[in-house]
Amino acid sequence: MSDLEQRKAAARKAGFARRKAAHAATNGASSALLSEVLAGYRGVPLSGYVPIRTEIDPLPAMAEAAAHGPVGVPVILGAGKPLRFSRWEPGGAMRDGPFGASVPEVDDFLDPEIVIVPLVAFDLNGGRLGYGGGFYDRTLERLRRKRATLAIGFAYDAQLAEDLPLEATDQPLDLIVTESRVLTPGL
Repeated sequence: MSDLEQRKAAARKAGFARRKAAHAATNGASSALLSEVLAGYRGVPLSGYVPIRTEIDPLPAMAEAAAHGPVGVPVILGAGKPLRFSRWEPGGAMRDGPFGASVPEVDDFLDPEIVIVPLVAFDLNGGRLGYGGGFYDRTLERLRRKRATLAIGFAYDAQLAEDLPLEATDQPLDLIVTESRVLTPGL
């Protein structure tokens, strides 16, 4: 294991622990600020995610957004491949997908212009540490080649970290929304 891989593994372990504690302390927290941010983009195709483990829950904000335009959730098509996003509706039929995340029963793929990104840790420069599979980095890179794509990290305040071990292929977040604030990286 390289030095970078060791530092990422340690940062993930610490991020998971902070996220777990924050999740327990907030009972899943609130997506009220995420709803406020998304209200400025009514009708713009977006993707969220169905939370797993101790991820902060974006589903209420996604349900509000779905009343105004298309909302998708990620579908993993295989290792090393970018994610695809299948149209999601509140209360729609779902099936089990890889890694324990639910996906729509029937795939109806869309390309979002806004991607709500789950994460393990983030920094104030828009750096994001995920699970290590590179799915969101490959996906954001693919989407951003086609058109401007807004990446919104959704996390607990406690997931903030300093000096994240990042690589050139890591795609930056444009905004970070927590249970208590909206952060613009670099400001």
